[in-house]
Amino acid sequence: MQVYSYQFSMKKYSRVFYYLAQYKGKVALYILVTILAIIFSLFSFALIYPFLDVIFNGQSSAVIKTEISKTDLLGQMKNYMMRVISGAKMSPTYLLGVTCLVMIVAVFLKNLFTYLSLYILNPLKNQITNRFRSDLYDKILMLPIGYFNEQRKGDLISRITNDVTEVEGSVVGALEGWFRDPITIIITLIALFWVNPVLTTGILISIPIIGFILGRISKALKKHSSEAAVKQGETLSVLDETLNGLRVIKAFNIETVLRNRFNFLNDELLQAKNKIIRRRDAASPVSEFLGVLVFIGIVFFGGRLILSNQLDMEPAAFLAYLTMFYTLINPVKTLSTSFSNLNKGSAAINRIEEVLNTPVTVDDNPDGKILDSFNDKIEFKNVRFAYDDTVILDNINLTIEKGKTIALVGSSGAGKSTLADLVPRFHDVTDGEVLIDGVNIKDYALQSVRRQMSIVTQEPILFNDTIANNIALGEENASMDSVVNAAKIANAHNFIIQKEEKYDTNVGDRGNKLSGGERQRLTIARAVLKNPPILILDEATSSLDTESERLVQDAINNMMQNRTSIVIAHRLSTIRHADEIIVLQKGKIVERGNHEELIGQNGFYRKLVEMQEVK
Repeated sequence: MQVYSYQFSMKKYSRVFYYLAQYKGKVALYILVTILAIIFSLFSFALIYPFLDVIFNGQSSAVIKTEISKTDLLGQMKNYMMRVISGAKMSPTYLLGVTCLVMIVAVFLKNLFTYLSLYILNPLKNQITNRFRSDLYDKILMLPIGYFNEQRKGDLISRITNDVTEVEGSVVGALEGWFRDPITIIITLIALFWVNPVLTTGILISIPIIGFILGRISKALKKHSSEAAVKQGETLSVLDETLNGLRVIKAFNIETVLRNRFNFLNDELLQAKNKIIRRRDAASPVSEFLGVLVFIGIVFFGGRLILSNQLDMEPAAFLAYLTMFYTLINPVKTLSTSFSNLNKGSAAINRIEEVLNTPVTVDDNPDGKILDSFNDKIEFKNVRFAYDDTVILDNINLTIEKGKTIALVGSSGAGKSTLADLVPRFHDVTDGEVLIDGVNIKDYALQSVRRQMSIVTQEPILFNDTIANNIALGEENASMDSVVNAAKIANAHNFIIQKEEKYDTNVGDRGNKLSGGERQRLTIARAVLKNPPILILDEATSSLDTESERLVQDAINNMMQNRTSIVIAHRLSTIRHADEIIVLQKGKIVERGNHEELIGQNGFYRKLVEMQEVK
């Protein structure tokens, strides 16, 4: 049962082994130098017996045995040493010097190979950790936008930072123990069997008992590690909300509320970590104590047999055996610590794997056609979209001719943004199809589709970089003249040149050094520079003051010339001149037509217009 449980649990670390498999040469070299280090370590201890017996018992009592078993390693070493003494007529003092010199060489080689093993392994561990972090980030970039609507940002940050760090310290950090300690234990047990199989059998009987006790300690680690990881994510989420909402927090005097919430989560995190540390720290001393118990048992059992002449083993050989056995205690202790760390890190592995194994519902088509240009129309045919069994769009049929402006209006939650998001494939339809120039967009290469369009969102997204780099985002070869020209079209050039560093001005985190209107005009300049045939404007002016709205709307009007535009409108006055207005309600198209036609229908659209005019 224990073996089955161990094998099953190791499946959790399959990604670690997958990464290791890509460095098979280095792993093989590490195992080789580790084996050499272990052999030279055992060899230095094995010299103790013949040295003690020959040097301190004297040459007269140290008789060469004519018949000796091939498995009697210590006896063979003793006989070889006696032949050297007899043939070369060495003095005990000279032999002492030679023995010490050989031991020095053996210990030097043991430490040299130990260093080489670490020289190979440590960069390998860093590479594996780096792969975890890179693969997580790559997966986050690949996942559909809908995934992040259901996840706490703080929890995702915790997985790519704290959980990867946990894996580095506990799982990847235990790689040395995975390889070195089992090899050390196996080789040492083989040597001990060679010296005395009777005593070594007693050792093997005790190993399952030790493993069972240590397993009980390690089992509790996973539960508390999972709790700690969740609390860490919740703590980061509160921190993220605090940093983003400081203005509201101070305005509503809720500092105490958030302080209490953060401190509560922080105290729970502390308790979970303390439980982990107590159990993890217990593994090493418990394993050492159990190892010493086995050692003392062998001393008593073996010594009793030798004193009663029931075991054909000389006292010096028994001492050498005990010395070799004692070398087992440290690898057994570190191996138990490694498995405790594995259980501690398994919770982090699970949280990372949850992200890495999340299916990518919007998949690129590696053999897809390249959409070089937009020539005709965008079509929605019987489109249905549902998320977690909730229908967002139902039976949408819509054609957007090239060069036309289509406006999407409706109450909140009607499906306007979702419908627009289907064009750049931020989501994929559940049923039906979206076509560009008569071809299903799934049959195009994903990046070629997105190169044909730009998006300006309600919340302007800027990066902590210069104004010029934010405008030229995604256009690596953009010239400064093209950046300036785009800024002029977006009504941004005048405020930019008034800055001290002009286009080299850093906009700050999320553009917080600029006003809302300035940030929005930069995102419009970015869209202008890309110069796409298709524009998607998601309520780009709804959060602005009157003056900023006018400047931004003028910039939008400049940008929309000779382009196909999909406009999600909150302020209906901005879309009066749209070629067609699509009115959505509960995911369905309930009205369609231009402004005058919809007003004449005296339906839902007219009610929206009248409500805004009353305001």
